[in-house]
Amino acid sequence: MKKSDIENIDNYYYERELRNKNINLIAGVDEVGRGPLVGPVVAACVILPEKFSLSGLTDSKKLSEKKRNLFYEKIYDQALAIGIGIIDEKKIDEVNIYEATKLAMIDAINNCKIKPEHILIDAMPLDIDIPTTSIIKGDLKSITIAAASVIAKVTRDAMLYKLDKKYPMYDFKNNKGYPTKKHIEAINKYGIIKEHRRSYKPVSDYIGKKNTKIKKISL
Repeated sequence: MKKSDIENIDNYYYERELRNKNINLIAGVDEVGRGPLVGPVVAACVILPEKFSLSGLTDSKKLSEKKRNLFYEKIYDQALAIGIGIIDEKKIDEVNIYEATKLAMIDAINNCKIKPEHILIDAMPLDIDIPTTSIIKGDLKSITIAAASVIAKVTRDAMLYKLDKKYPMYDFKNNKGYPTKKHIEAINKYGIIKEHRRSYKPVSDYIGKKNTKIKKISL
């Protein structure tokens, strides 16, 4: 999608339609971290005031890090409520990333100090006791989901920066846990850490090779 196309999107449409029905406590929910090999999946739930305006706010992946950090501060300053949900790599391996994402979103909603009247969700359907609207590419089409996207992204990135200081050889500060060439080379050279997702390839392939070698030696 071109920048001009993004700028032409009415990302207040869903919020305006709900407010026309006297629904004012509208939450946006989004997640970050489904694809990385390491670390948690993080979701955010954000309720914005009716008059909220932040020019340029869109899907966090389409923003520079500098702008994301700036928007993060502005959203926290203006939001009526924000909730964060974090599901670690062990739970991801246990239930799969799809279910873990839903758990993170539900935790984010439950951790929001104000209960929403309606929730706008980026693509993912949720079975909860609050009316929801699931929107494909919601972080582009809804200002509230875009705000949640930024909060989730900056929150998770901060966790990966801390992990990078502990394990600099994996280059987490740049790849944020995604399977880049440097990350995969580091796995093959240094092995895996406890924060790696065991159910993800090539982590699972590395474990399989290691176990095979151990078995051959023991024989």
